[in-house]
Amino acid sequence: MHVVETVAEARAAVRQAVRPLGLVPTMGYLHEGHLSLVRRAREESATLAATIFVNPTQFGPTEDYATYPRNLERDLGLLREAGVDLVFAPTVEEMYPPGYDTYVTIGSVAERLEGAARPGHFRGVATVVAKLFNLLQPDRAYFGQKDAQQVVVIRKLVADLNLTVEVVALPIVREPDGLALSSRNVYLSPPERQAALVLWHSLQTVEARFRAGERDAEQLRGAMRAVLAAEPLAEVDYVSVADAATLDELSRVDRPTLVSLAVRIGRTRLIDNFVLGVEG
Repeated sequence: MHVVETVAEARAAVRQAVRPLGLVPTMGYLHEGHLSLVRRAREESATLAATIFVNPTQFGPTEDYATYPRNLERDLGLLREAGVDLVFAPTVEEMYPPGYDTYVTIGSVAERLEGAARPGHFRGVATVVAKLFNLLQPDRAYFGQKDAQQVVVIRKLVADLNLTVEVVALPIVREPDGLALSSRNVYLSPPERQAALVLWHSLQTVEARFRAGERDAEQLRGAMRAVLAAEPLAEVDYVSVADAATLDELSRVDRPTLVSLAVRIGRTRLIDNFVLGVEG
């Protein structure tokens, strides 16, 4: 496994890479969700690259950039075991050198949900992803469905800028009790870890109501809110029942629908989602 830290080294490595090249972008502190992307990418790529970069431009001034969990050596060991060929692990100064002043802004799909709750977040995401795609020139890039809106934003980026990369989204990986895997789960105390299951329970409630015939989107949002309200440690940021492609809030579930929510458990902000109206 070749580990590089500079743009020049990464470009040189990519020039020599056998195609197709798969890319798994990460912020590190890897868990089974990341590794599921790596394994799929390994199956489909002659050369497999991963990135480890905690991107400061997607964090707000009061968010957890400084304390975001990091363990580069552990991450490199996991990627080596999984058969990754190339890891790009740049410094902030390498990605955003002095005088850097160019950003990518996505339109309406980035302005609601996470975009409304975290102003500037998707500008940072779109900018760093555009830079990584331009630098590493992947044929396919792999992302987790847990960050469902991020996937929509990146697909919009690729379509609108005529990029040639194929964006592959893979299912959420969960703990046996249903909690979606997240690097931020490490922040949770044992009582908070138990309370965090309320996100999964609220999604299960919506799925059960949908299977029972409920199609009124506000009724489904209300069912989520009722489950969340019963958990004292849960502070709801948003619940959403939206068109899976446009992220417009729906009045009736009559198309593929993204059901999503963001909830604070103590000081930890967690997100989760699933799609209604699509098999699997």
